[in-house]
Amino acid sequence: MDNDDFNKPSNDLIGEILKEYAKTGGMDNLKGTGKPISEEYFSGDIFQHFQKIAKDAGFKPHWLKLQHEIKDELHEIAQKYAAFDREGLQFRVTKVNEKIMQYNKACPPPMQKGTVRLETIDTASSRW
Repeated sequence: MDNDDFNKPSNDLIGEILKEYAKTGGMDNLKGTGKPISEEYFSGDIFQHFQKIAKDAGFKPHWLKLQHEIKDELHEIAQKYAAFDREGLQFRVTKVNEKIMQYNKACPPPMQKGTVRLETIDTASSRW
């Protein structure tokens, strides 16, 4: 077996980008540079730390964005249903139910919700 197969150079695209960024001075004035790392980063669960950092940075999980979309859509449908403007509402409810299925696949199990029907749109709208 040829030893050259094990020593082939690999392409580390992200590493190369970071090295180039550092060469141009991009890493010189980063927030927190030179400060000690907080003790809380060394205790607890890594996933919990990631969630806290992501939340502080303004990141929203996909399922949370879906939840807001579903809530807004249900509110609009409920208003039209109450005003007896019911043209195309059943199609919109079907589309919302598809989003609910996506939401249920992505969100934590205790937060999962059932699909909605046009006849009970008022209660569904208030539940979301």
